[in-house]
Amino acid sequence: MDRWNEKTAVVTGASSGIGAAIVLDLLKAGVNVVGLARRKERIDALREKIPANSANGKLYAIKCDLTQESDIKSAFNWIESNLGGTDILVNNAGIIKTMNLLDPNNTDNLRESIDTNVLAVVLASREAFQSMKKRHINGHIIHINSCAGHKIPYFVGMYPSFNIYPSTKFAVTAMTEVMRQELQNFGTKIKVTSISPGAVKTEIFKPEILELIQNIPFLDPEDVSQAVMYALATREHVQVHELIIKPIGEHA
Repeated sequence: MDRWNEKTAVVTGASSGIGAAIVLDLLKAGVNVVGLARRKERIDALREKIPANSANGKLYAIKCDLTQESDIKSAFNWIESNLGGTDILVNNAGIIKTMNLLDPNNTDNLRESIDTNVLAVVLASREAFQSMKKRHINGHIIHINSCAGHKIPYFVGMYPSFNIYPSTKFAVTAMTEVMRQELQNFGTKIKVTSISPGAVKTEIFKPEILELIQNIPFLDPEDVSQAVMYALATREHVQVHELIIKPIGEHA
C-alpha cells in the first residue's frame, strides 16, 4: 500500500456499511479519501473512528446524489481543483428496492436502481479515468459488485423478489471486462477490479428483510474492505480482475 500513501481515493456510498469500512481502512493506510454520499454528515462523523496511532490520511466529505450526473461531475471537478485529481475510485454505492419486477407502476424504483447501480458506476469511472489519464497515473478502479452479478440467488418463499438488482450487478460484471479491454486499448496500466461479496449485513437490507433472513450467514463490511485493500496492495503488474468472497455456510 506504500505507493498509495497520500494519494487520493474516491469512495461512493461512503456514509455507512461497506463504504464506511473502506473509507476507514484507506485512511488508516495513509490514503486521502473523498467520500461521496447523500448523507454528508455521516461521512464527517467517521473522523471520530480513526485510531490516533494510524497513518491518518485526510477525509473529505461531499454531498452527492449519484443518480444525478451533474452531482457526479461537480464532485470530480472539486477533487481536480482542490486535490489534484483521482488516483483510486471505489464504486461502492448500491441499492435494493423492496418490490417485484412485475409490480404495476414500479418505474421510479426500477429507474433509481439502474441509475445508482449501473449508470453511476459508469459515470464515476469515466470521470476518474479522465483524471488518471490526463496526469499519466496508473490508478485503480474498483467496483463493489455482488455474487448476484454471477448467479441469481434462489430465495423463493424466504425473501421478496430481488427484482432488477441481479440484472444491475450482471451489468457490473460485464462492465468490468469492457473497462479492462478499453484501458488496455488506451495504452494505460490503470487497473479495474470487481469484488463480489455474498450477503453482507448492511443497511441495504431493511430491518423487516433482515428478520426474514436472519438465519443465513453474513459477511461483515470489514471483510469486503479487506478485499479492497488486498486488490490495491498487489504489485503494479498484477490485476485482480474478479474476487468473489462468501461467508462460510452460504448456500446461495
